[in-house]
Amino acid sequence: MTWKRTTIKNVWLAGWLLAGLVSELHAGSWRLAWSDEFEVDGMPDAVKWGSEEGFVRNTEMQYYTRNRRENARVENGMLVIEGRKERFQNRHHVPDSVNWKTQCAYADYTSASLTTRKKMSFRYGRVEVRARIPHGVGVWPAIWTCGTGEGNIGWPQCGEIDIMEFVGKEPDRIHATVHYAAAGKHRMSHRFLEVEKPYADFHVYAIEWFEDRIDFYFDKTRYCTFAVDEAGAGADNPFRKPHFLRLNLALGGQWGGPVIDDAMLPQQYLVDYVRVYEWDGNPSP
Repeated sequence: MTWKRTTIKNVWLAGWLLAGLVSELHAGSWRLAWSDEFEVDGMPDAVKWGSEEGFVRNTEMQYYTRNRRENARVENGMLVIEGRKERFQNRHHVPDSVNWKTQCAYADYTSASLTTRKKMSFRYGRVEVRARIPHGVGVWPAIWTCGTGEGNIGWPQCGEIDIMEFVGKEPDRIHATVHYAAAGKHRMSHRFLEVEKPYADFHVYAIEWFEDRIDFYFDKTRYCTFAVDEAGAGADNPFRKPHFLRLNLALGGQWGGPVIDDAMLPQQYLVDYVRVYEWDGNPSP
């Protein structure tokens, strides 16, 4: 009799929990669609990540290397992106070039920029990255997205979502920015959050991207909302089209600044995980 009563109680409890679960799912929830937990030591997973190479953008001073453990590796359950002070040959060098990307035969700094371009893209959803950012004058780590049309229509027409940017010369600020084009000109929407020593610990940097808005989070704090229609009504809006991810550590450059504190190098940008969720259910939150 005791066994029977326990069984009935367990059946009732299971039914109650199932009913709650069904109700929750009916209301909608986040469903994990893609992730990298960085559990296998070695080079970053080539199925999920590609690498940029060379002097790439913003007159930054680092040379992005490809497939080089000193600058990008997985160890102890973390992705490590390392910015270093070292002399490194510029394989794109062109003698007598006036282009800043090709005129120098050697770089004085190296780092890495990982991307899911042509490997994973998404439209809408929650992107969540748990990371500990580097610090010091000249560092410029970022978590950001670009539209998959970047190679065809160019930037800023493709759209860009800066989930997190940090510049070492402003050590108590986390930045969120959206870039796009309107009437053929670059437009941007920018906010920042004051955080004391954000580099001192791991934090979760996230966006929740819907058809009508993009919400930006630092841990559980929503500190910025961008209305998607600011970039145009209708399907041609770059924030209603698929984007891919980038994780990079820049040094110097247009925003990082002309000065790099060499004494603080090398610096490591540590990423615990990257997760992309889809919204499963109606209505959207």
